[in-house]
Amino acid sequence: MPGHIILAIILSLTIFQKDETLRSYGGAGHEWHLRTLNGQAFDATATLTFPSRNRIAGTAPCNRYHSHNTAPYPWIDIGPIAATRRACPDLQAEQAFFQALGAVNVAVIKGSTLTLSDEERPLMVFRHHDGNARP
Repeated sequence: MPGHIILAIILSLTIFQKDETLRSYGGAGHEWHLRTLNGQAFDATATLTFPSRNRIAGTAPCNRYHSHNTAPYPWIDIGPIAATRRACPDLQAEQAFFQALGAVNVAVIKGSTLTLSDEERPLMVFRHHDGNARP
């Protein structure tokens, strides 16, 4: 019985803890569309969302994916990525997308732009739209 009480206390502490991730600093409520990858226009389609606390999800050029991020903003630390396994003509673009997503560690949101960077440079630039403009 005492073990259940301790577990309940631990769970309540984590549930009521404020979300300090990118989701709470402008990332939530939008579908972010990848515009540039490694400084080059990204012609395939890829998205990123923050559907719930510590979670990321989206669509890569061929597959849906999800993972987690528990790093406080402005950092981002994306855990192992789980994805469906569909083949398509954009697999090379998808591999580049997942490689960059796994390498980012800093996130900055400015208006409708989300920039994900490593220690040296921006790797991924996403945009969302307000319903009136192209994402």
